[in-house]
Amino acid sequence: MNMMERGAHGLAVVRYLDGEYQVITPGAFVICAITGKHIPIDELRYWNVDQQEAYVDATAAHKRFTELMNAKS
Repeated sequence: MNMMERGAHGLAVVRYLDGEYQVITPGAFVICAITGKHIPIDELRYWNVDQQEAYVDATAAHKRFTELMNAKS
């Protein structure tokens, strides 16, 4: 995040990459794909590049991983 993005309000639009993310539209948070909770951009640690989804924590990320693996079976 750069200086122009600080102080942004509302939902951010983010492109999730391997090991980093790119803020397309500045905002204060993204939404967890599992819980629906707001994740402040500066606290974003978990996401799925293929699904382009953010997760609030490791538990939510693991739950989604399990769902995706079960769907493939």
